[in-house]
Amino acid sequence: MKTVTLSIDQATNMNDISSNGIDCHIHLFGDALRYPAIAERSYTPTEATLSQWRAISEPLGVRRAVLVQPSAYGTDNARLLHGLRKAGDMVRGIAVIDDATPDHVLETMHALGVRGVRLNFVTGVSPDPHRVPAQLQAIAARIADLGWHLQVLARGALLESIAAHVPHLGVPVVFDHMAGARTSLGLDEPGFKAALGLLRKGKCWIKISGADHVSAHREAPEEALTIMRSLIEANSDQLIWGSDWPHIGKAGGPQSVEYLPIDHGRLLALLRQASGEAYKKILTDNPARLYGWT
Repeated sequence: MKTVTLSIDQATNMNDISSNGIDCHIHLFGDALRYPAIAERSYTPTEATLSQWRAISEPLGVRRAVLVQPSAYGTDNARLLHGLRKAGDMVRGIAVIDDATPDHVLETMHALGVRGVRLNFVTGVSPDPHRVPAQLQAIAARIADLGWHLQVLARGALLESIAAHVPHLGVPVVFDHMAGARTSLGLDEPGFKAALGLLRKGKCWIKISGADHVSAHREAPEEALTIMRSLIEANSDQLIWGSDWPHIGKAGGPQSVEYLPIDHGRLLALLRQASGEAYKKILTDNPARLYGWT
């Protein structure tokens, strides 16, 4: 497959990139003593700051971001909330909560810019599929009055099962990483097919993120182009984009993670190739609507 590359100068000169671009999926990591990772983790993070992300993204016209709570911190959202306090209205947040999280903490999070709750059914302990619907409903009931949404990372049969409940949850649902798609499984994989059906009806959102994870070869995110085009053809009004920075690579429990040097200009060029006239809508207008930017 032909590789799509884009230099910073080329990206800056693209006539449909503006300073209002929004990266809807980045993770922040801090000093291990101040922000310790949980014991049951699949990787050990090293520091990744908002300043580092800005150095990569601002020259490309992407100046706003959504900070997503990473699995390595569990329900301890301290690093996320610190990032929100520091950056103000230039960022929004997606937290991870559990039954022990008090309602007043949710209200504090909202004031700082949190706009959703993440449910990760891929990283860590495998979920009990029979308990997942009740879990979705319980969290949706807690966040509905705040105007938040659910951000769900799931794949395969579990995602297919979740999709059946999405229209009845009463809150928006965003499926991460192209709804768990895999180029090796094609467009007819049941979980992806179910999410695509919801997208066509405007019943869910899907995040065009993790192109390198979707592809069979992480060094060739262009392999995800067919998946991306199928999403855009289904309903470009309910799509957002994320870089998935800092691109977690090799990891193994207590081992320090390796961050991959994935080119954001290349990812944006891929989005533009897939989306055509819908590019600005996906990069700017849709996420502004979803996350409450005016």
